[in-house]
Amino acid sequence: MDFKKELKERSIYIEDKIESYLPKEEGYQKTIFEAMNYSLRAGGKRLRPILLMEAYKLCQGQGEDFVPYSVAMEMIHTYSLIHDDLPALDNDDLRRGKPTNHIVFGEAMAILAGDALLNTAYETMLNAAFKHSRPEISLRAAYEISRGAGIYGMIGGQVVDVESEDKKIDKDKLDYIHMNKTAAMIVGSVRAGAILAGIDEDRLESLTKYAENIGLAFQIVDDILDIEGDEKLLGKRVGSDLDNDKSTYPSLLGIDASKKIVENLIEEAKTSLEVFASDAEFMNALADFIRDRQN
Repeated sequence: MDFKKELKERSIYIEDKIESYLPKEEGYQKTIFEAMNYSLRAGGKRLRPILLMEAYKLCQGQGEDFVPYSVAMEMIHTYSLIHDDLPALDNDDLRRGKPTNHIVFGEAMAILAGDALLNTAYETMLNAAFKHSRPEISLRAAYEISRGAGIYGMIGGQVVDVESEDKKIDKDKLDYIHMNKTAAMIVGSVRAGAILAGIDEDRLESLTKYAENIGLAFQIVDDILDIEGDEKLLGKRVGSDLDNDKSTYPSLLGIDASKKIVENLIEEAKTSLEVFASDAEFMNALADFIRDRQN
């Protein structure tokens, strides 16, 4: 399999679907639409919506029932990036090689754009649930995404991350931050896609373990790239973790140990997919991509 080609095709497909859900930039409130669309169109890996789609297909889902949920997931992810970049949090002025939302539209509109994307994501999922032939399945998928984004997921991790700045924390607390701030949305994506396809609980658990492992690996790689990464490839400045005095895997355990942990997590993730045999080829390759990525 030519993984880069396959990934590109999926990314283009998701981009087209996201574009079809963007609000028209018109009316008295058109500035909020412009701010929302600016960040949604800024590019990126589209990892979460692709994972949701691939989990759906891996579990023999038919048609495009997953599309509103993939789009909603990217809306939620984009909102989180807009808010992360604000001066009160990471205070970044570059995202995906472009000025961050608050640099272009101002802090107030950036806050509102994040709020708008989050609410629009829920509107999108609920609208799909009303039309679904099995609303209990679609509502459960929406719940998985909502939980991953909420106080027992991404928000919970962000809270502990903010409160841990300028402090030395142990590995258990760092794992809590990473598993919630980053991995929870990846887990929510995979579980939502599988649930939409009507997966059984045993295979759902296998996919959950896969998602947890690649989610944690993704964040550790981020920690490493913040030290070793190329700013041109990353599309943002490196060294922000050091600037904000954040505890990371490299700062706690060193670069080499961190890379070894990533390697082990990716192998564990791929082992979790053995129940799907050769059908999991793309998702196994995606795990390798997360390990080896440069941006």
